Amino acid sequence: MQRNSLVELPAALTHPTGTGEVRYLMGVDGGATKTLAAVLDLQSGELHLAHAGPSNEDAVGAKAAVEALLGAAEGAIEQASIDASELGGAVLAVAGTDTESIVRQVRAARSEAWIVVNDVVGAWATATGAGPGVAVISGTGSNVFGVGADARAWRAGGWGHLLGDEGSGYWLGLQSIKAALRDRESSGPETALSDAAPRFFGVQSVEALASFVYSKPLTKGEIAAFATETAKLAGQGDEVARELFRRGAAELAEQVTAVIRCTGLADGEPFPVGLIGSAFKAGALLVEPLREAIHTCAPQARIDAVEMAPVGGSLLLAARASGAGARLDATELASRLERALSA
Repeated sequence: MQRNSLVELPAALTHPTGTGEVRYLMGVDGGATKTLAAVLDLQSGELHLAHAGPSNEDAVGAKAAVEALLGAAEGAIEQASIDASELGGAVLAVAGTDTESIVRQVRAARSEAWIVVNDVVGAWATATGAGPGVAVISGTGSNVFGVGADARAWRAGGWGHLLGDEGSGYWLGLQSIKAALRDRESSGPETALSDAAPRFFGVQSVEALASFVYSKPLTKGEIAAFATETAKLAGQGDEVARELFRRGAAELAEQVTAVIRCTGLADGEPFPVGLIGSAFKAGALLVEPLREAIHTCAPQARIDAVEMAPVGGSLLLAARASGAGARLDATELASRLERALSA
């Protein structure tokens, strides 16, 4: 079987041709609920932000997605009081299973200088400062993406809730419901999840919840929300709930290990592994077994939660593409974005 990377970095990011003599950069973070664009003035450090509606093609279609992306971008450019031609680099990181139609339409509307990547690439840049390392995403769904020192890229996971999403909020929520059902039928160990699940979803019993899941049906987000209850019970000592977090960490660790191996990171210098997403709010329940498993493969990995807003990854990629990567410090950018977004 031929095994190419499932996600490739554009040539503009692997072999940037820019001189770095730029003033303005633009990054766009396009998701299923909203789109955020940011123009950064490298000279003054000012950030100019603009919002638009959802831009995930899977959720709203390609035409509406492109309209949201360009609308947010134009809003940020207007806020900066510049012309689009003054942008030294522009990267749009867009959620969705396939961004090819988005790429074609953005290029037709603007130019090839505007780079469109999948949002997992933006997440990697946010997690690593657009350098060698790995992003581990575990929110409602899960995905792992990394890039080695020689720009080798590799993705594992990201197959959606029917075929993947291991270790995600959805996976944890679904496995918790299954554990409650096994307790009910005496095929599995007793767990407080059996009382918590029907109470959380507003039904009379675990068996009623089973019918509810099929008849409503529950969305990914609704099932993922139950993972917060699983975390509470795990923290209170429920062994079944704790085991679910250990299993989720093991599933994620297998994907992280594959990415580390296939990018060559395992054989090199210390590198960051950034943890992104709501599932990691469970803290040590998920993070510690994941850390232990990753260090078995790569003891030099530095594993930390990511604090930067996702649009920061797009700005870091824009800096990399324009040759201005050395002029943009990731830690400083994270602080600027936090101040700008809170304002």
